[in-house]
Amino acid sequence: MRLRAKNARAASTGERTLDSRPVTEASQTQGETTLAERLVGGDKRALARAITLIESDDPLGWDLVREVYPRTGRARIIGFTGPPGVGKSTLIGALTKELRAADRQIAVLSIDPSSPFTRGALLGDRIRLSEHFLDPGVFIRSMASRGALGGLSEAALQVALVMDAAGKDDVLIETVGVGQAEIDIVDHADTIVLALMPGSGDSIQALKAGVMEIPDVIVVNKADHPMTDTMIREVRGVLALADDPGGWKVPILRTEAARGEGVAALAEQIDLHREFIESEGTLESRRARNLRSEVLGIATSRMRRRLEETIAGDARVQDLLEQVVRREIDPASAASQLLEHGDHED
Repeated sequence: MRLRAKNARAASTGERTLDSRPVTEASQTQGETTLAERLVGGDKRALARAITLIESDDPLGWDLVREVYPRTGRARIIGFTGPPGVGKSTLIGALTKELRAADRQIAVLSIDPSSPFTRGALLGDRIRLSEHFLDPGVFIRSMASRGALGGLSEAALQVALVMDAAGKDDVLIETVGVGQAEIDIVDHADTIVLALMPGSGDSIQALKAGVMEIPDVIVVNKADHPMTDTMIREVRGVLALADDPGGWKVPILRTEAARGEGVAALAEQIDLHREFIESEGTLESRRARNLRSEVLGIATSRMRRRLEETIAGDARVQDLLEQVVRREIDPASAASQLLEHGDHED
């Protein structure tokens, strides 16, 4: 396996201490006195607390991200996508074991479907990752998708940032598994792994969808299935349509994650892809694109909430919406009037 030897942990710890910048509210508040310091020092409880603050949209969470942000950018962010039922959790568990054998610090972020009642993650920490729960070098956290159509929670990249700041070498992000629309991961990861399963109608549909345009590594899991060779031929045919002679050649791997077969090859290809994008200078451009998308995403979400607060209880807006329902005005024209109304309010 070509995994890089991990940097000396002592040197890494030395880099992750806070400097003399002004202390934020996150580190002043009673009960959170040294949260940022403990986070960058690798304290798992501090990391868990930080994620809770971020996920609940607590201002202290945003203060914390602001404070530790300069300590980010070291971890590899690896995204796992694909249709439901292909074994993404099992694959991540097996890969975690492989990476831990190389003494790498791992964080796993599983984006689960939301409860319609509590809006929380339905599955919680994944049972298939249970063998790693007591490993001090592995941190596992589930987050609710909260209805995000692309399979990722709005706060997912923020959580990946604090996992990075906490000294993790690899952050593995598992998306919900929503099939053809699941391409939001492209705005969150350095390397994207697409997991497919032979004999699955959902996987065949994925071959026709935009999700086939985003992977850096393709894994055909449960490769003991008799349709495996057929699926690999179909995947190669799709990839050939978008072949870039000078670009990264997307490998197609066979795995049986439940038995750990093929997982070493996956770790190898992830490492090779990292080397490729670093040598080609595309790692920084990928991350710049991801961060720009995150800025726009947060701004859009906040603008929507602000608009909803502004128009709540406004009789003129309610009348406008009723006109749409009565088909007296089309939705696009109503939206234009709504925006004009918001501008006048400002």
